[in-house]
Amino acid sequence: MQEDHDEKPVVLVVDDSPENLDVLSGILRADYKVKAALSGERALKIANSYKQPDMILLDIMMPEMDGYEVCFRLKSNPATRKIPVIFVTAKEQIDDVTKGFRFGAVDYIVKPVQPAVVLARVKTQLELYDQNRMLEGKVRLRTQELNDTRLEIIQRLGRAAEFKDNETGLHVVRMSHYTRLIAEAVGYGEGWADLLFHASPMHDVGKIGIPDHILMKPGPLNEQEWEIMKTHSEIGGQIIGNHQSELLKTAQIIAFTHHEKWDGSGYPYGLKGEEIPLPGRIVAIADVFDALTSERPYKKEWSIEDSVQQIYQGSGTHFDPHLINIFREVLPDILDIKEQYAESKYVEEPVTGSMNVIELYAG
Repeated sequence: MQEDHDEKPVVLVVDDSPENLDVLSGILRADYKVKAALSGERALKIANSYKQPDMILLDIMMPEMDGYEVCFRLKSNPATRKIPVIFVTAKEQIDDVTKGFRFGAVDYIVKPVQPAVVLARVKTQLELYDQNRMLEGKVRLRTQELNDTRLEIIQRLGRAAEFKDNETGLHVVRMSHYTRLIAEAVGYGEGWADLLFHASPMHDVGKIGIPDHILMKPGPLNEQEWEIMKTHSEIGGQIIGNHQSELLKTAQIIAFTHHEKWDGSGYPYGLKGEEIPLPGRIVAIADVFDALTSERPYKKEWSIEDSVQQIYQGSGTHFDPHLINIFREVLPDILDIKEQYAESKYVEEPVTGSMNVIELYAG
């Protein structure tokens, strides 16, 4: 046990009897920092405080809010559900202990309490709690490492596609930021918007599989060449493959569907309306807007006004009308991103000393 008083585990004792609180506090005080509550309501406030208890000893029979209700509320709240709860019960209530376990208690102590029993039960459950927290920390760290690795793979594959394409790395940087702005405004939360932000750079990875004489052609493609070019969506989805990772699942969906159109005239599957997954609908707008406003070997850069008008005209045909309304709302932020990552601000070097575009994703 830690010698420093401030480092002692915190045990919250809950009982409507001051005498019982005194008894339990006296048993625990030498080894633990003890907090006390005379009611269930007070116990919940302490449990939800900045300095949460590491353990709760909870009386079952209390007025207004009994121990079962307190335990149920603790376990229903994500902020407190992991705190171990030990019920303190009279001998005649032992048959009701199983009910306590159903509510999430980890153990029980019988009144009148025996000091050795109290200390042994608390020590055991705190050790288990510490082991669980340590294990959860390791799992979180490993999960983060896996997610970081997947993200790095996505960014590197996206970069590989750019080296073969006639677009610059800044295209995927800008369109991924545009994607996040639109996704944030859709309202499914910051986590989902970040997911699309990290997955969208893989949208054109399938261009790796397109022959150079088609991909690098400076003029318009003929019909046969265009049919070959359109296969890059399916190639991209196949390159990414099927995974349990939400990041890679989303990247595959985007690769497959970002060229589908609201009216069903897109490719590769001719999906229509809400048949098109939402990530694909969002990336479609972000991708086309950046393509229109960027210079390519086969076209001049369009003005902002003409590009925006083209996007608006595609509402209900090329693009989801609801998302076009959202595009209007976030357009000022999109234009800020376009300025921040303008081609004129970055000069790419030869492949042997390439600009680290990956770093730009942090935005």
